[in-house]
Amino acid sequence: MARVAKLVYYPVKGCAGTSVETADVTPAGLRFDRAWMVVSPEGEFRSQRKHPVMASIRAEVLDDGARLRLAAPGVEDLLVEVVQDGPRHPAATFTWQGKGVHQGDEAAEWFSDVLGLPSVFVGLAPEHERVTNGEISGTAAFADAHAILLTSESSLDGLNERIASRGAEAVPMDRFRPNIVVAGWPEPHREDEVRSITVGGLELGYAKVCIRCTVPMVDQETGKKAGPEPIRSLADYRREPEGGVSFGIKMAVTGPGQLAVGDEVIVHSWAGPSRSTAAAEPPLTATASRPAESV
Repeated sequence: MARVAKLVYYPVKGCAGTSVETADVTPAGLRFDRAWMVVSPEGEFRSQRKHPVMASIRAEVLDDGARLRLAAPGVEDLLVEVVQDGPRHPAATFTWQGKGVHQGDEAAEWFSDVLGLPSVFVGLAPEHERVTNGEISGTAAFADAHAILLTSESSLDGLNERIASRGAEAVPMDRFRPNIVVAGWPEPHREDEVRSITVGGLELGYAKVCIRCTVPMVDQETGKKAGPEPIRSLADYRREPEGGVSFGIKMAVTGPGQLAVGDEVIVHSWAGPSRSTAAAEPPLTATASRPAESV
């Protein structure tokens, strides 16, 4: 029987996650997931791809989202009074361009100091609207492209067996920054074939596989690059026809609700097997045409 093994939300896009036992899930994903974002003065989002130190930045949501406590190594914590509706600032992800609510100069200066370059801290605007793509469309906050990233323990186990066969160290699940981790599927990457599920009081529909960028090569505890794994081993057997390597699936919220660790994952529809897990492709190259996502 497949069950939820772990739930994680990431208050600030690109920064550390928060594990929870229960979660309210809105049409845009777990509540407070990617509800805030660090951007350049022009509005481009900051990512671990260029700034791996972001993995070590932790945001604690306080007072039901009225305040945030920001922490990072080597600097004093900052308590931010969240601005729900204030001056707007340009904000953009891979697939969306809009505006967020400026969270004040003090927060902007704090992130600028931690990252070593001018930055602005923004939150979701009340008028935020966004339509995500894929087999089933939905909406999202400041996530790259979709509301939910789902992975499975068996997929990580299979990958780590391949990594071990190279004499390299296994990687933890946090390298892939999932929202929902499923235990109980016997085969690796069974999630690829999921098309609709119910879990707790939540309904989810498949959007697309998740194409991975360089972020899984960042140690999420230290905020330092630690590659080439797991991307090197994924490139042996998880290359997608349109380019890039995949791990996990992106899902749209088709029925908001609550879920908890231990909830049964009920699959209502499956797709047919789409790939062999045998190594059949050359190593990943920088010329892959399909855009990778930084989650």
